[in-house]
Amino acid sequence: MVAAAVPVVETRERQVWDVLEAVPDPEIPVLSVVDLGIVRYVRWMTDSDGESKLHVGITPTYSGCPATEVIRHSIATALNEEGYAGAMIDEVLSPPWTSDWLTDAGRRKLESFGIAPPQRVVSKPRHLFRAHVVTCPRCGSGATERISEFGSTPCKAHYRCTSCLEPFDYFKCL
Repeated sequence: MVAAAVPVVETRERQVWDVLEAVPDPEIPVLSVVDLGIVRYVRWMTDSDGESKLHVGITPTYSGCPATEVIRHSIATALNEEGYAGAMIDEVLSPPWTSDWLTDAGRRKLESFGIAPPQRVVSKPRHLFRAHVVTCPRCGSGATERISEFGSTPCKAHYRCTSCLEPFDYFKCL
């Protein structure tokens, strides 16, 4: 039996996704922009001159995120270095980014880096207003306390484990 050929578009898209998986988030460099879930699409679109141009859609984690321009530049640089010069980086604002979009690999990377990943799905806004247990990424204890609503970046809160006494950041449910 002869295997079916993979369509060229799928191969090209997969190659671009591979490039993007190596672009680190500037605030949490253990995560790639793909792990973070901000890359919405990779596609080639034909412009008015009939030329096919690469478009990569990204959604900022929040409207005031200071890292957005750095991310755009990092993506463009990585794509240029891999032969995708002139790629368009499109900003996709709707629907807004949510921490639900973090990949499973991204959640594991956060935890191994010492940052507690978001504890629950936040697709229902009422979950944001309930107190919840944040598990310590170092020892796994649920005996933790919030020290500050804001950690090293606005998207993280600062916690302390009352079991192992280690401080850690918690990636907020957004």
